[in-house]
Amino acid sequence: MQAQRKRKLQDRPSSALPSKPVQQDPYPTHHGPTPEECRAVRDDLLALHGFPQEFAKYREQRLRKLGLVVKEEDDGHGRGEVKTVLVGEEEESVLDGLVKTVLSQNTTDVNSQRAFASLKSAFPSWEDVLAAESTCIEDAIRCGGLAPTKAACIKNILTCLLEKRGKLCLEFLRDLSVSEIKAELSLFKGIGPKTVACVLMFHLQQDDFPVDTHVFEIAKTIGWIPTTADRNKAYLHLNQRIPGELKFDLNCLLFTHGKMCHRCGKRKDSQQCGKTKGSQQRKESPVKSPGKACPLLNYCNEGSS
Repeated sequence: MQAQRKRKLQDRPSSALPSKPVQQDPYPTHHGPTPEECRAVRDDLLALHGFPQEFAKYREQRLRKLGLVVKEEDDGHGRGEVKTVLVGEEEESVLDGLVKTVLSQNTTDVNSQRAFASLKSAFPSWEDVLAAESTCIEDAIRCGGLAPTKAACIKNILTCLLEKRGKLCLEFLRDLSVSEIKAELSLFKGIGPKTVACVLMFHLQQDDFPVDTHVFEIAKTIGWIPTTADRNKAYLHLNQRIPGELKFDLNCLLFTHGKMCHRCGKRKDSQQCGKTKGSQQRKESPVKSPGKACPLLNYCNEGSS
C-alpha cells in the first residue's frame, strides 16, 4: 500500500508540487451566507423543484464515491436475505468532462450536448481529434456555437496533454488535491475558473462551487455577496462560506432556479420573484402550483453591503 502511494506521488506533475496556497476571502467583513442560511435555501429550493434530473447522475456518482447509493436485491427466491450493492453508470473520463464543459460555454445545454455527441461520432478517439484539421473539428461542434474558439481550445488541451504527459488522459487528476487540480487545469489556454470549478464539482466529485450567471445574480439578490462583487471574487467568497457538504446540491438548485425564475436573478425585480407569467411557468418550471411564490422572496430583503 505504501509503495502504491509512493508511485502516485511520483506520478504527480512537478508543476503541482508544492500546491498553491488557498486564496483568501475577498470579503471577510461580509458575513453572509451562514451555514444555516445555505441549508435553508437548499431545503426551500429542493422542496420547490425537487432535485434537477439533469444533474442526477453526477449526484449519484458523488454518493457512490461515499458508498451511499445502494439498491436491494432479492436472493432469487422471492424471500430471505437482501444484499446491498452499489449502483450507477460508469463515470465518464475526466477529459470527456473537461471537453463537455468547454462546449457548454455560452450556449444551451441542448446545443452543448448535441455538439459533444457530434464530436464523438465524427472522431472515435481523442487521438483522432488531435490529428484532425481544425476546420473538421469546427464542423463537428458547430451546433454548439463559437466553433472556432472552442475547437482551438480543445486542440490546445490535447496538444499540451500529449507533450506534457505523453498520452491523452486526465485521470491523474483524481489523485491530486483541489489546489493541485486547479493549478493543472489552469495551465490550459482558454480554461478559466468557472470551467475548472465545474470539472471539480461534476467530474471529480470535489466540493467546489462554480459561479455562473444564474448563481451570481441570485447570490447578489439575496445578499450573499456585495452588490459590487465580480464573479471571480464571488467564487472565492462563496467557496469560503458555503459548507462543503452543501455545495453540490445548492449549486445545482440555484442554477436550475435561476433558469426557471427569470425575475429572481435581477435585483431590481427581486421583490417579484416567483411571480412569473402562467405560460412561462408551465413551459419552464415543474412547479405544480403556477402561482406559487418563489421561496427566495424571503431572503430578498437581506442586506448586501
